Amino acid sequence: MDIEEKIRTLQEKVESELGSCSDAKGVEELTVRFLGKKGEVTSLLHSLKDLPKEQKPLVGKRVNELKGKIQEKLEAALAQFAQKELAARLASEQVDISLPGKRRFRGNRHVVLDLLQEAIDILVGMGFSVQYGPDIESDYYNFEALNFAPDHPARDMHDTFYLNTETLLRTHTSNTQVRVMEACPPPIRVIAPGKCFRNEDVSARSHVLFHQIEGFYIDREVTLADLLHTLKSFFSKLFPNQELKIRSRPSYFPFVEPGMEVDICCFVCGAKGCPICKHTGWLEVAGAGMIHPEVLKSGGIDPEEYLGYAWGFGIERLAMLRYGIDDIRLFLENDARFLQQF
Repeated sequence: MDIEEKIRTLQEKVESELGSCSDAKGVEELTVRFLGKKGEVTSLLHSLKDLPKEQKPLVGKRVNELKGKIQEKLEAALAQFAQKELAARLASEQVDISLPGKRRFRGNRHVVLDLLQEAIDILVGMGFSVQYGPDIESDYYNFEALNFAPDHPARDMHDTFYLNTETLLRTHTSNTQVRVMEACPPPIRVIAPGKCFRNEDVSARSHVLFHQIEGFYIDREVTLADLLHTLKSFFSKLFPNQELKIRSRPSYFPFVEPGMEVDICCFVCGAKGCPICKHTGWLEVAGAGMIHPEVLKSGGIDPEEYLGYAWGFGIERLAMLRYGIDDIRLFLENDARFLQQF
């Protein structure tokens, strides 16, 4: 069979087999068979070396023309099948846009953290700066520097999680107080928000984990009246729609002298008495007082020249008051039905 016969036979063979292809995969197999490294067209090109020298240019041109025509037909068939297969796939995977979509619920900040941030914003607006202390603290900054002697009976007021004899989970954010005094000269006007940990029996009123904001102001001629006015201003901003009644009672805390507890009229029961307010109509929200001279000395501040006040209040208690919640345990139970209300 001469070369022209081979070219014609090969062209007819490609057209015949291409006509019987039913998908893109079949066309790809034909491409490999005819145009691959060991394909029939490639073999035909390699056979040119056996022809007389004067025939090679003409026959080579005819074989290359054949290769171009076959490649063009195969590519056209491949594109046609690919288009059909894409249309079929799109039809089978069509989305029914009349079906209702899946609702996605956006998360929200926890009610306690939300109120904590609101309290911080109010106090920053009143001129306080924000400082954070460590959750894992030394006995010195948590107790000793705040006028708790090693054998001081007031330590029994704090049921503490000790990691070892010198390290503990802080029982109050007051651990930031002396740290700030050591780093900053007066005047100092600081709040210290964060988590606190106490090894207490969990009940409707108390939990092992709670959030607190410690606040203190140190300057010359600071008075107890300044403290009371600051607290009243803060609570009136935090509860703008409530008929606010505040009272203070003398109380003992080692780090203040004189010390007091601050109560707010119970909004949960309307001051009629409930388990949250121990049926008194009042809920304790803060411990406060004038900073003890020994605490000022621990921070490197002369108590003969400077005075200061301090307070600490629990955010969970304030949230219970604002939203009429009668059980502090609800904040940590992760019940979506409860949390979604806020």
